[in-house]
Amino acid sequence: MQYGIAFTPLVPTIVIWIALAAIVAIAALLLLGRARGAAVRVAALALILLALANPSFTREDREPLSSVAAIVVDKSPSQNFGTRNQETAKAQEALVDTLKKIKGLEVRVVDAGQADGETDGTKLFGALSSALSDVPVDRVAGAFLITDGRVHDIPANAAALGFQAPVHALVTGRKDERDRRIAISAAPRFGIVGQAQTITYRLDDQGVTGQRTKIVVRRDGEVISERNLVSGQTANVEVDIKHAGANIVEIEASPLDNELTLVNNRAVVAIEGVRDKLRVLLVSGEPHSGERTWRNLLKSDASIDLVHFTILRPPEKQDGTPINELSLIAFPTRELFQQKINEFQLIIFDRYARQGVLPIAYFDNIARYVRAGGAVLVSAGPDYASTTSIWRTPLDTVLPAEPVGVTEKPFYAHLSDAGKRHPVTRGLEGSASEPPRWSRFFRTVDTRNAIGAPVMTGADGKPLLLLSRFGEGRVALLLSDHIWLWARGYEGGGPHLDLLRRTSHWLMKQPDLDEEALRLQIQGKDLVVLRQTMADNVPPVTVTSPSGATKELTLTASEPGTWRSTLPANELGLWQATDGALKALINVGPTNPKEFSEVTSTTEMLKPLVQATGGDSRRVADGGSVDLPRVVPVRASGIFHGDGWMGVKMRDASVVKGVGVLPMFAGLVGLLLLLGAFAATWVREGR
Repeated sequence: MQYGIAFTPLVPTIVIWIALAAIVAIAALLLLGRARGAAVRVAALALILLALANPSFTREDREPLSSVAAIVVDKSPSQNFGTRNQETAKAQEALVDTLKKIKGLEVRVVDAGQADGETDGTKLFGALSSALSDVPVDRVAGAFLITDGRVHDIPANAAALGFQAPVHALVTGRKDERDRRIAISAAPRFGIVGQAQTITYRLDDQGVTGQRTKIVVRRDGEVISERNLVSGQTANVEVDIKHAGANIVEIEASPLDNELTLVNNRAVVAIEGVRDKLRVLLVSGEPHSGERTWRNLLKSDASIDLVHFTILRPPEKQDGTPINELSLIAFPTRELFQQKINEFQLIIFDRYARQGVLPIAYFDNIARYVRAGGAVLVSAGPDYASTTSIWRTPLDTVLPAEPVGVTEKPFYAHLSDAGKRHPVTRGLEGSASEPPRWSRFFRTVDTRNAIGAPVMTGADGKPLLLLSRFGEGRVALLLSDHIWLWARGYEGGGPHLDLLRRTSHWLMKQPDLDEEALRLQIQGKDLVVLRQTMADNVPPVTVTSPSGATKELTLTASEPGTWRSTLPANELGLWQATDGALKALINVGPTNPKEFSEVTSTTEMLKPLVQATGGDSRRVADGGSVDLPRVVPVRASGIFHGDGWMGVKMRDASVVKGVGVLPMFAGLVGLLLLLGAFAATWVREGR
């Protein structure tokens, strides 16, 4: 219990202060004038003033509140190195047992720093703040951090903690730890496909100096450079950007003897490949209704540099018009098909037939261009089945089907079984209904000896769109010249933009449109494994995390041609996946995660802050076994550590359970005091 006096004035406070001033003045005059009964009069006036102030005796029933100490346990990935996890578990158990023996102390334990694939670095003080968020400042007794000392959210000063109590750091690990890492000094985020980019990196060794080691650089798993470096040396590597999308570059150093971990011996840089202008050559054999469709499509793509020629007047056509009155441009056949053919990523023949414009030798050049990695798209009409067909040239060795005639009848284009799986045609708008929700075609070129299954079929189930590979190159054969009906909106039109754009980009080797591919994607906090295939089933995929842990995943079909599975992306760094034939890489998080930049344990990082709070930073197992200092309660001190002990600040906080109030001037007692004062004054005046 606690006793006290409380005042609840019967008049405004200002009146009390004015009355007090008046009484003081009167008392001074009476005393200076040596008036008889001055003391009695002043006492009577003081009692009247006291009555107006209405004092009361109070009695409070208080229940003491416990002080609160927090234990923050570091669960970050760097705690998995060596015996740190075992040391942490033993230190936590011993510390909790010790603190619970202190009377009036509440212990709260919180885990922090768990890897989630998003947070970069070890965050312990945020977890400490959350653990004490509902505790008043005057109840906080202190905090203990069980960690390897590498913490990345240390407050700038002790005042930023939000409480005045000691913070102690119990550090796991050894003094003599050794580690090697690759640190990226400079790396580009983007690069033009076909050009080289420079990455600057440094070899850092902790615990040793002057050692030479082998450095291996890989791009998408392929070794592109090997060299030797000395500890502390900086080097550059030139990396050719081979394809659009992520080009994953790994820089790996050979292991250091007895080093702490190998996880940071490898650094990863993801350079997004961006294509420069794609050069496309469009050759129209004659003016026709669908010619504008191809031109509009290709000109609408800002990444495409289009060269378009239309054969308006073939050499054999002689109409008597003088040459000087013609405004036609001669077709630069030698420049395009001999000197600069390899500068084009795609050549399109739109209803083109042999008209003496291109010599036979140039078709042989085109065939070699395809086998060497080029691409050809043939949009065929009756020309393809004529005696002047480009099939009847050396180009027949790379064209996927031989023409045998033309069928003139209306039909709906359908996706074949292969087309429902192929990324070029899969999911085309309108393809799911029967008949498909797009307009009919009225002509198709009949073929035989087709190489591969068509992805779209036409009249009577005959091939309509064939996609084939020859050597390093690709060829597409569209066996109808009525795609323009979709573009013009005839009978509602059709998805011509999607179909033609996907076909063009597949020919130009857009990775997203490959028939067989293994990909890794990040969706939220999950790693998604995607397998694109034309097969009926897929083998299991083995996923390797940045720490080296492996897991075998069985993929399930999500849509035709696509299989997938997910797992938590709970580690930062390079993830790898393989099914034995294909391999995929993805870097999760920043290029150089803080968690693995420095992994040797240290007491120095936290020492300035903990000493500012009166705490201490020390190792828990420097001699081998875990040995914690004594923890003692401290009430009045600014230092909370010493030789072999650590302290917690015990608080005197309490909560009021009940209050008793007894007014001094209430009832008979107050009346008698006032009457006694007046009576004493009257008696003194009567003498």
